[in-house]
Amino acid sequence: MISYKSFMLMLFSLMLLNSCTNKEYKKQESVFIVFKTPTLKYADLGFMYENKDEIKVEIYGSGKALMSLEISSQNVCMGFLSCMHKKQFNNKVLSQTYPDNIIENIFRGKSIFNAKTLMKKSNGFTQKISEPNKYNITYSVLNKQIKFHDTLNNILIKVKRLN
Repeated sequence: MISYKSFMLMLFSLMLLNSCTNKEYKKQESVFIVFKTPTLKYADLGFMYENKDEIKVEIYGSGKALMSLEISSQNVCMGFLSCMHKKQFNNKVLSQTYPDNIIENIFRGKSIFNAKTLMKKSNGFTQKISEPNKYNITYSVLNKQIKFHDTLNNILIKVKRLN
């Protein structure tokens, strides 16, 4: 019979190995990404991986991964073991005035702020959203490019699909 200590060690080992397995993504794209905030500044080629549950964004420079973001329904992970709730990510990296799901919606190319001021175009859509002393956002998803620019908070996120 297996002792309690051995059983717990095996269970812990299985959980650890399971957490390190690669996730299966349904969509993979080569992208050029600009990610500039007051705390982070990256601009280079990378990859974007998607499935229905999460998005993974990797930016490379000189063949090395410079930044990795894993965005799930609840959390944003920056690199290995550095995960935080989306609200906390907004507070630290973007703006505390943004809705929790904004980073996921930007990288998925979906409307933000419940589609407020959404203007449909033949090749996508645009939004202009502003709130005095909080944000001044121009957001567009046109053709193969996503552009989010908040001039008040000095945030620029661009994703240009290269496929």
